[in-house]
Amino acid sequence: MSKNINLLRWSDSMDYQLPIIVALVALLSVLLSPKAKGVNAFFRGESSEGAQPSLLTLTFSQVTTWIFARSLMNAAILGFYYGIWGTLAYAAYYLSFLTGAKIIDHLRFEQGYNSVQEFLSDRFGHWGTRCYNLVIGVRLVSEVFANLLVIGILFGAAGTGSYTLAVVGLALITLAYSMLGGLHASLRTDLFQMIIFLAVLGLLLVMALSSGGMTAEIFAFRPFDITAPGLVLLLVALLQVWSYPMHDPVMMDRGFLADRETTRKSFLHAGWISIVCITVFGLLGVMAGASALEGENMNQVLTRILGELPMLLFSASLVISAMSTLDSTLSSSAKLMVVDMKIMQPSLANGRMVMALFMLSGVLCVFWGNKDLFSAVAVSGTASMYLAPVIFFSLWQNKKEIPVWSYLTSFTLALAGAALYFTESSGYSALLGDAHKYTKLLWISATVMVVGCALFWLGEKQNQKANDGLVAD
Repeated sequence: MSKNINLLRWSDSMDYQLPIIVALVALLSVLLSPKAKGVNAFFRGESSEGAQPSLLTLTFSQVTTWIFARSLMNAAILGFYYGIWGTLAYAAYYLSFLTGAKIIDHLRFEQGYNSVQEFLSDRFGHWGTRCYNLVIGVRLVSEVFANLLVIGILFGAAGTGSYTLAVVGLALITLAYSMLGGLHASLRTDLFQMIIFLAVLGLLLVMALSSGGMTAEIFAFRPFDITAPGLVLLLVALLQVWSYPMHDPVMMDRGFLADRETTRKSFLHAGWISIVCITVFGLLGVMAGASALEGENMNQVLTRILGELPMLLFSASLVISAMSTLDSTLSSSAKLMVVDMKIMQPSLANGRMVMALFMLSGVLCVFWGNKDLFSAVAVSGTASMYLAPVIFFSLWQNKKEIPVWSYLTSFTLALAGAALYFTESSGYSALLGDAHKYTKLLWISATVMVVGCALFWLGEKQNQKANDGLVAD
């Protein structure tokens, strides 16, 4: 899909309007960002009164940090190429809120852990946290990269001055207000940005419906076929949603901010709201795919059907979602390095320094990294699948006799699977033949999950047998 990253290039005739929208949203985000007065506000999102976030704030923060620019673009592109099944496949990833709610409930409220790292350290020692921190560190950098990339291609082709200015400019703006208030500021701006996003998306949907292009016929332009890429990707999503939330530090961090009932409701409401939003946005891609003439890309089709103003809203929604995700990603990056990994002393200066380093890493990836947006999701999701047996055995069944070798072998297998998918989808290898890349992803994901669970089962049986032998002696 890397060849399609310019599908949402902005039209030259309205270049000045999108920057104005970006500037206004950025200015309001800065004004809404209170300066953090202590480490608890910066790293844990506490207000100056020590109050927990409300249900609405926590729910909207969950939604807007997961409906990021890369997700919106992926949903639309998958709809454009694979029809409604492509959009539903991407929407299925948002079932992660349901599995995430169960993970947090067991982790925090039933077993009393204060973080994922604390749980993994207790069960698997330092190897538990080292493997996990590596995976989520890479994910955080990839989130910064992917959202900046989307912003860049809205303003120009890669390498142009407008592309570079957009990437660097948004990076600096978002970094500025993120460094000001940390997680507490992120929660406040998430609420504001989500309200604006819902308004823009609702207006965009009304315009799409009034255009006459959003009809029942668009759902049939890619007929049902069990071997079609969209349906295959749907199966992949249903495999990966079990482990995907645990490797997302932004989601996990928000599971430790409020009481049990507020936390549970925020996850459930965030799930259905996200699925609706992603599906609605993806339908724009489906509509474009069903109406495309030979040689037209998605941007050209939507502009022809909807006109310039809806396309401005389309791009504005991407910018708003990118900003809301970036500030939350930076907050989680600071918490990871300072609070969870304890690499440095917890201070505002150290937290801000970590934010700057992660933003710099993301910017460097934009200019020198891979440009395939969905590959980042697929590779990250495949790597996260080493956590599936951890969740099934160690967390939900509370089995404490899983050996470290089971954990490490599952981790190694998942990383190998992620690397294999990357090389296969990028054309660097053809070990799995000439099957579609999503079919290969399904094979890899299923293998990683099944073998990983088998390793945990064998490890548990081995330890039980050893313990029974000690008792007999």
